[in-house]
Amino acid sequence: MVRIGCSGWNYDAWRGELYPDGTGPARWLREYAQHFGTVEVNSTFYRLASQKAVEKWAADTPDDFCFTVKASRYLTHVKRLRDDPSKDFTLAKGLQRFYEGIEPLAKTGKLGPTLWQLPANFRRDDERLANLLDRVPAGRHCLEFRDASWFADDVYELLRRHDAALVIADDPERPLPTAEPTASWTFVRFHRGSRGRRGNYSTSELEQWAQRIASWRKSGLDVYAYFNNDWEAFAPRNAAKLEQLVAAV
Repeated sequence: MVRIGCSGWNYDAWRGELYPDGTGPARWLREYAQHFGTVEVNSTFYRLASQKAVEKWAADTPDDFCFTVKASRYLTHVKRLRDDPSKDFTLAKGLQRFYEGIEPLAKTGKLGPTLWQLPANFRRDDERLANLLDRVPAGRHCLEFRDASWFADDVYELLRRHDAALVIADDPERPLPTAEPTASWTFVRFHRGSRGRRGNYSTSELEQWAQRIASWRKSGLDVYAYFNNDWEAFAPRNAAKLEQLVAAV
């Protein structure tokens, strides 16, 4: 299985490109889902989702549509995956609140991976990572590390034990070590291209990624891939092109 899409759908810059002129924001997700079979939800990183809004997401998309959901920054960036007795906060309580909001996706079978993005100043802490992986609900979870200290064999082994994916983040402005997949599936975030103008991905870059995705698929891995270069409608353009290239391999 290969799922390719964009990081979000609510972008004014996509008017006239992905969204026909005159299409209001309330209809953007429905329109987006006519082009792609998956999306990465970033709004859940900034605020807890309401079940009413999430029910509409589910209603506006086909039965086989898949939502990757970005975990709350309150858990990853503020509490930094720790309990806080002084505030009567536990990671378990925080996880419960987060997943209550997106429950309609789980009920409809549309909930894909949960993306855990750690801040750039969050250095390696195996104990906190293990505590998170032991407490998250069943399902697919992936970790986007932004400090080089996490890229170590012991961390990879911990991820493997939980079938958790190491996010492959493609960003020339934030170069990090690379590693092979740590799970029965893998996850790529395309932040910005290095050869195209202003963060757009060039055709040659996308061709190389299509070959890499094809090799993962042949080895039995499911692949999730999302473009985060939303400005100037680069993301939907690049995602559509990569889908075309992967299909042709």
